[in-house]
Amino acid sequence: MTGYFRRRRMNRFAREFPLTPETRVLDVGGTPDCWRWLPVRPRLVFLNAPRAREEVGESVHWVAGDGRRLPFADRAFDIVFSNSVIEHVGDADSQRRFAGEVTRVGRAYWVQTPNRWFPIEQHLLTPFIHWLPKRWQRSLVPRFTVWSWITRTTPDRRQFYLDHYLREVKLLSVAELRQLFPRAEVIRERFCGWTKSLVAFGR
Repeated sequence: MTGYFRRRRMNRFAREFPLTPETRVLDVGGTPDCWRWLPVRPRLVFLNAPRAREEVGESVHWVAGDGRRLPFADRAFDIVFSNSVIEHVGDADSQRRFAGEVTRVGRAYWVQTPNRWFPIEQHLLTPFIHWLPKRWQRSLVPRFTVWSWITRTTPDRRQFYLDHYLREVKLLSVAELRQLFPRAEVIRERFCGWTKSLVAFGR
């Protein structure tokens, strides 16, 4: 299912931004996987946390960095691309800094994020838990999530993921995404009538 939505999203991206092998794209927080669905591969640079180096792979142009402080000049890239990252950077101020860096470094941008008002929390795969007060989440998330139930991982990795979710993940609504990117067009990706994900893009 995730692959279906990413393939559809990348097809829409390619329609909005006709790519050539010379198009300079910065992928903030991503890996090469989703780019395999495009018929034309642009000149990609991946920026990610140091721990993601192995996942990104050795054969790509990779930079360790923080999306809130991009180590590039203004308008250094034709497009800045980000898939499900902005909700991970922390509080509202961190998200504003991330959005500011994306629009500073890119001549155009494409920023996707899960919709806060979709009934299933897409990181934990658990219905409604993200709508509860934080104090309730702190009690419930370590005890049960669908993600913990179906994912095979080490106890340390599980604890890291759940702690990160509780400390740093801040899901966004359409109105909040528009505040971060006031000049953007917002795409609503739907599933069974619900808006599952949001994309802010601008040229």
